[in-house]
Amino acid sequence: MAHLRLDNSLIERARRAAATVAADVVAFIEPRTTISVERAVLRLLGVDGVNRRDVSLPNVVVDQLQRERLLGRGAAFWVGSAMVAGLGDSPQAVAAAVAERMPAGSWHTLAADPVAVERALAPFITAGWARVDAARDACDALVDELGESPPPWLYVIVASGNIFEDVSQARTAVAAGADVIAVIRSTAQSLLDYIPYGTTTEGFGGTFATQANFALMRAALDEESRRAGRYVRLTNYASGLCMPEITVAAALERLDMLLNDAKYGIIFRDINMQRTLIDQQFSRRIVARANIIINTGEDNYLTTADAYEQAHTVIASQMINQALARLAGMADEQMGLGHAFEMNPALPDGFLWEVAQAQLVRELFPTCPIKYMPPTRYMTGNIFQGHVQDTLFNVASVLTRQSIHLVGILTEALHTPLMQDRYLSLKAASYVKNNMAHLGEEIEFRPGGRIERRANETLRAATEMLEEIAAIGLFAAIERAMFADIARSREGGKGLEGVLLKGPEYWNPFGVMEGLKVRKVEGW
Repeated sequence: MAHLRLDNSLIERARRAAATVAADVVAFIEPRTTISVERAVLRLLGVDGVNRRDVSLPNVVVDQLQRERLLGRGAAFWVGSAMVAGLGDSPQAVAAAVAERMPAGSWHTLAADPVAVERALAPFITAGWARVDAARDACDALVDELGESPPPWLYVIVASGNIFEDVSQARTAVAAGADVIAVIRSTAQSLLDYIPYGTTTEGFGGTFATQANFALMRAALDEESRRAGRYVRLTNYASGLCMPEITVAAALERLDMLLNDAKYGIIFRDINMQRTLIDQQFSRRIVARANIIINTGEDNYLTTADAYEQAHTVIASQMINQALARLAGMADEQMGLGHAFEMNPALPDGFLWEVAQAQLVRELFPTCPIKYMPPTRYMTGNIFQGHVQDTLFNVASVLTRQSIHLVGILTEALHTPLMQDRYLSLKAASYVKNNMAHLGEEIEFRPGGRIERRANETLRAATEMLEEIAAIGLFAAIERAMFADIARSREGGKGLEGVLLKGPEYWNPFGVMEGLKVRKVEGW
């Protein structure tokens, strides 16, 4: 394949700086937990369902513990103590009992010997991991049985608000060639501090992410995978105030990918940076065990900042995301680092600058399943012009060997895409993928040419940015609007009240990762 001649000394400096940034963030995270992490622990222990008022049982338990200022020891400890005290023979039974008759202010009276607590919860801890492992192994078995498309995988969004309609649209998309189905979340679900329960038929701008909805779509895609003779992947969003819980639900229901990036939630949803970075690190430990591919959100930076002037911010953020994910135990093969085809179409040689960026990303992260996003910022109501822009995006993707290709929709700027719009987009992307399959093997980038010079300029700017962030810290960098031209405060945003310090006896039985198993895909 064609390669750029990059300055390796810059790459080494950039990785060192990113590692420093990530280590600093993790040092802040380790003494802290959040209410959403504790609810995720309860879900892994088997707690599910709602009370008579339709309030999620994990929320009921954790909210009580938080009010009594006891979460610093971990929700698992207190649920195990309740089992030792005879409130129930399982975490689920304890949660149901708490919802019915737990008097306010009485949790502290249940504190039991930690050894007895661990003994009581041991089978449920084992069962929680076993469910995650079984889901992961079932995905691997189906891939082995059916095979999969070569990269780039064609990724399509469905988002009707009604999960049953989403299933119909997903089936149609698979028949048209889709390799990945993404169910976009209902608008502002990331700001809900609970997960809706059951299947849902209403949603604005998307469909609610629930465990029942995950299961329904996964079952449908299993059927379509067998019909198509290739494995079709399922994606949803694990970001926002319930990031860890959605991650657990996804791991249990065999999702293959998750949009999982704290900086996206901080910058574009104004979620408190402390809360979401803590949540992200725990989520990525679960993702590592479940062998889920994350999708990061750097592509969104270019919807608010200029894609040419701010290209280096994407690289810097990808480096930090990679370093943080590695510290969570993830393999590079699970990191779908994101970027986008967002140059202004009026910019001379814009396609060359797009190729420079895409090739730079591909070479900096050679074993990562890079996710490439289509043009959106400069799409207009002219669907013919839009189709041309998407075709150039398709060419850049195939030329630079991107891994996950979110197909551009010709009516992007007009309305929520119809099935026929997706059909046309999938057919156009498939046409380019087939007709230019080996283009990258037949060309070379001119030494010192425009593309190579641009890539090295971007790399240098990213390196200098990373070194500045290493000096001031990621929190300060976000406060200074160094990403996406948007500033956020470390004390502001939604969810800060859900952050708490761990006590000296804090216990999270799912805090250590073991049994990791990563599938490698040819062609990344």
